[in-house]
Amino acid sequence: MRALAFGALGVWALAAAIRREFSGKRCAGRLSVVNGHHPPVEQYLEMVHVLVEEEVPVIQARLVERLGYSAQAVSEMVHRLVDEGYLVHSGRGVVLTESGAAMAKTVVRRHRLAERFLVDVVGLPWVKAHEEADRWEHVISDTVEARFVEILGHPRTCPHGNPIPGEPRDPTPQRAMADAAPGERFRLARITERVEDDTEALVYLADHGLLPGRGALVRSRAPDGTLTLELEGTDVPTTVAIGPAMGRQLFVTSA
Repeated sequence: MRALAFGALGVWALAAAIRREFSGKRCAGRLSVVNGHHPPVEQYLEMVHVLVEEEVPVIQARLVERLGYSAQAVSEMVHRLVDEGYLVHSGRGVVLTESGAAMAKTVVRRHRLAERFLVDVVGLPWVKAHEEADRWEHVISDTVEARFVEILGHPRTCPHGNPIPGEPRDPTPQRAMADAAPGERFRLARITERVEDDTEALVYLADHGLLPGRGALVRSRAPDGTLTLELEGTDVPTTVAIGPAMGRQLFVTSA
């Protein structure tokens, strides 16, 4: 395991560096400006990046839904980001400008590197990595980011299979699990951030062993689209049911 190879002293040294980043960027107990930008700015740009990645139209209603803020708060922040040159209006939605895309990719990269570090090195349970990385992403410096990459060996994806910006992408075609037919075999490649934000869904997948890299056979498909899967590579025969809504958020490759 990387955690054992890296060693306890190395983990604590890097943790101390991250704590120094936190202590230097807190003001009256609350996060202040981070890397020259306020965390809310980074949070919005990150979500726009994620929606684009998931091929979801970036309209204010989706931002309200995914961020959990009021329509008024989202509208005000979107106007601010447009004024500051990070977003531009496009039809009913918005798109990232060059500077907005650069900042969004930096935040997403650090988030997914933090997830990988927390799982592979620290040993944090897979289902908790996303929420914890939400705290880390805003305080990771260039120095700590470079150390993550070195320790982790230039990972291409986070533990949930989502690509890390700046690293080579796997060109293997992916498709939504929801489109699979009975008798088809596939391998789970990616779990979207929409599922990552749903702790109960992550726990369900983890409890059944359906994690990225796991192969499965579609045993049946119900009239409503629910799939019954038989998992491969398990110690005992394991089946799991995946409803159509979740199936649209899980991406697979041919086995």
